[in-house]
Amino acid sequence: MTERRDPDRGLRLIAAFKLLKGLALLALGIGALKLLHKDVDDVVEHWINIFQVDPHSHYIQLLLAKLSMVDDRRLKQLSVGTFFYSAIFLTEGIGLALGKRWAEYLTIVTTASLLPLEVYELAKHASVGKGVVLVINLAVVAYLIRELRRFPKGS
Repeated sequence: MTERRDPDRGLRLIAAFKLLKGLALLALGIGALKLLHKDVDDVVEHWINIFQVDPHSHYIQLLLAKLSMVDDRRLKQLSVGTFFYSAIFLTEGIGLALGKRWAEYLTIVTTASLLPLEVYELAKHASVGKGVVLVINLAVVAYLIRELRRFPKGS
């Protein structure tokens, strides 16, 4: 049986988190496609002016330097990747929200498979944000494993 009891608060929270990530990546993928055949620097400078951000800020200069290397081929690759991950996150989120056991397994596998990369990135360039993401993903995997053990198949 692939069904389980109604999702508890923890599963609903993880489902909401996965759905939010999936929708954000979907929006990013659509945004990347909308930038095709446009001068990315001009688009970014337009938004910098709209939000009245200091264009001479160190971070804005870094952003502009990275974006100057983005061409249509890279935008297409970015959009394909974001659509792929968006589909995974949305599938996980919907499955978890519906209390599907397969979604718990899928979430454990996909989240745990990225943990080594997150540890590597944290070791390479440590930051609070990367540390928080790692802790959240470890907590998600641990929680889902505990839930699967707590409610074995058939109960």
